[in-house]
Amino acid sequence: MRPYILAETNWKTVKETDYKVAVMPWGATEAHNYHLPYATDNYQVDYVAAEAAKIAWEAGGKSIVLPCIPYGINTGQLDVKLCMNINPSTQMAILKDTVDVLVRAGIDKLVLLNGHGGNNFKNMIREMSFHFPDMFICWANWFQAVDWKLYFDDPGDHAGEMETSAMLHIAPDLVRPLSEAGDGAAKRFKIKAFKEGWVTAQRQWTKVTADTGVGNPYPSTAEKGKIYLDACAKNIGQLLVDLANTPNAELYE
Repeated sequence: MRPYILAETNWKTVKETDYKVAVMPWGATEAHNYHLPYATDNYQVDYVAAEAAKIAWEAGGKSIVLPCIPYGINTGQLDVKLCMNINPSTQMAILKDTVDVLVRAGIDKLVLLNGHGGNNFKNMIREMSFHFPDMFICWANWFQAVDWKLYFDDPGDHAGEMETSAMLHIAPDLVRPLSEAGDGAAKRFKIKAFKEGWVTAQRQWTKVTADTGVGNPYPSTAEKGKIYLDACAKNIGQLLVDLANTPNAELYE
């Protein structure tokens, strides 16, 4: 039993523990090229959340990891078979109900640990501060906790070297041989403003990529994945410790 994982712990432990921070992993269920499972985002964010919470727990930062939300915003992939989509309004409703539970439990900090590029919580956090003014909510993409380029030559955007390496470490039995993977070649918007990055829009996935991947998976290794995941977990774990040790009234200097 890991006492920092809600799904594994029990009422006796929960009742007696003064949790300072809740961690809510949020992933997605979607196609990841031909070689990775649909739940790739969930496996990754769950793994990093658990590793980070372990680091925090051992340092005295009492955090509790909630069960992962396995569906994300996939409105750009509605024509990809069985890509599971929830709308932002649905995501907001889930978040609001979850925060209500946390408030009743006396927990006043929540880290939304995101594992899916299509999820965006910025405006949701703003609205939640209206409904729950005493709750501090922050949002982190686990995969941005360290600089990708320090660990991978070509990390990729989706099912590329980074995600494939991570899954080769987390769940190698679920990764098909890389010889079966598509090359992850992808198209970009042709309009200049989009290429420059100061305009953004949702991508229609089936017009961008033939195999649902964006990024070359072939250089991936489990060793690269482990080093990268450990670095991400270390930084996120320190975040949890810092939050646990800082009252909400003292977050600014």
